[in-house]
Amino acid sequence: MLDEIENNVRIALREDIGTGDLTALLIPEQQTLTANVMSRETAVLCGTQWFELCFKTLAPDIQMRWHVRDGDTIAAQQTLCEITGQARTLLTAERSALNFLQMLSAVATQTRRYVDAIVGTDAVIVDTRKTLPGLRLAQKYAVQCGGGVNHRIGLYDGILIKENHIAAAGGIAQTLKQAQTIAPGGVFIQIEVESITQLHMALDAGAAMILLDNFAVDQLNEAVAITRKHSQMSDRKIILEASGNIGLENVRRIAGTGVDRISIGGLTKNIQAVDLSMRFV
Repeated sequence: MLDEIENNVRIALREDIGTGDLTALLIPEQQTLTANVMSRETAVLCGTQWFELCFKTLAPDIQMRWHVRDGDTIAAQQTLCEITGQARTLLTAERSALNFLQMLSAVATQTRRYVDAIVGTDAVIVDTRKTLPGLRLAQKYAVQCGGGVNHRIGLYDGILIKENHIAAAGGIAQTLKQAQTIAPGGVFIQIEVESITQLHMALDAGAAMILLDNFAVDQLNEAVAITRKHSQMSDRKIILEASGNIGLENVRRIAGTGVDRISIGGLTKNIQAVDLSMRFV
């Protein structure tokens, strides 16, 4: 993870600074100041390592004192940390550092809303691959800070057979059989179904993880009942995941159907940055 953070920060600083921060030249080179980072709204904090490295990459001797840590709930007008160092460096790193902290806190905050919405059920909130390019591991980490669970990281660590795979490979049973042949040890195989008929086909083909795509609540209840009966008869655990058209307004009803997992692309792709600011004191 440290390598990923360093890579993210290196790209962000290079993108922003380019050949040099022209505006920072207005400040005397040796001037030292202290700045506070404040929250303007309630949120779940995430991204402190990215934030800190933005400054320390430019000036390793910068002093930083945090009052909170990743995963903590922060309040409006709360001071998150104090930073002391050369004013030029503080100004040059400020935007990149805040960009990471605001974006990752937004992911963690959104995730926490969904996790809180299904408290008391047996379901968990799961993320997807619908992430910002180049920031997948960062956003997956933010989901964890919000109390969610990571799905596969990429195409290399899990097999998820979707409708286009099924269409191209020749059907549910054939595609599942082929996946079981090529899957490396320890790699999960999940298949997406779009109807109760396809669910029966997947169960009969030996599926252990099934994604129920865009099922209405009554269909989810039926799917859970069918799968539980099939699981008892076959004496094997079958994991059901609901996905598609899920929001805060209906996620608890979906969790109440008995599905094991609820995957939500909006955790990482439909987010609004948390309002944070840095001010000299």
